Amino acid sequence: MQIPDLPPPAIPRLSHRHRAMLLEMGVPVWWPDPQAASTPPPVEAPVSQAPTARTETRSALPPQRSVTPPPARVTSAPARVQQIRPHDTALDAWPHLEALQAAIQACTRCGLAQGRQCAVPGMGDSQPDWLIVGEAPGEEEDRQGLPFVGRAGQLLDRMLAAMQLTRTQKVYIANVLKCRPPMNRNPDPVEMAACSPYLLRQIQLLRPKMVLAMGRFAAQTLLSEGGALSADQARQLPLGKLRGRIHQVTLGGLALPVVVTYHPAYLLRSPAEKAKAWADLCLAMDAMDNFHRH
Repeated sequence: MQIPDLPPPAIPRLSHRHRAMLLEMGVPVWWPDPQAASTPPPVEAPVSQAPTARTETRSALPPQRSVTPPPARVTSAPARVQQIRPHDTALDAWPHLEALQAAIQACTRCGLAQGRQCAVPGMGDSQPDWLIVGEAPGEEEDRQGLPFVGRAGQLLDRMLAAMQLTRTQKVYIANVLKCRPPMNRNPDPVEMAACSPYLLRQIQLLRPKMVLAMGRFAAQTLLSEGGALSADQARQLPLGKLRGRIHQVTLGGLALPVVVTYHPAYLLRSPAEKAKAWADLCLAMDAMDNFHRH
């Protein structure tokens, strides 16, 4: 769809005092000063020539370019994902968890296989009530081949203990990516597309009653694959907009509730958000209680 040309925005008119306040706060003032041509304002004297050159360049652009944003980078993701989807192995090629784990450990679907020490299929009860889905292995997980074994894993264990759970009883823990991204960078859309069949097959075989998505990339994968949101919506909405409610999804042929919460690694960096994470866990526990009552 062609975006219609928009009228050029009105140029704010700032007094010398307003411009000085903005510059003092570190806010760049790129629009031209109406009096700049005649008498340069005092606040502009310390500014180097480089910002002035950028100001002249922006003012010379046609109006339609200044109001038409460049295409978002995520628009290229669907095309890249489609390149790998036709090569996905059929989900029934792995008849049980052991076969699936062996396939994950031998996987070379994407470039992450070249730099890993160990693939990380997952761990826990083979008949769980709870499925915990994280984002990707970290350094310690890559070394041991187990999910959530670093400081974030210790916090996860305390969270599970508060729910009267352990990682080996009624709980299974997995990640969206089964291999560690270099330097713990964010997962790439192609990498998530390559790994998603493994996660879907895990869900089919485990048949959990409740899914906890920990972190933005886990939420994006589960909600978009499960039909709760489109791929674009899942990528664009921040995690804060996805938590606080129960999402109904269909994953691996199963209708499942998904609760989104913060990743334990994020909670270690932002302890003030732990109260919100606990509220998410209470929401999930209430949903589980309703499931058992019915």
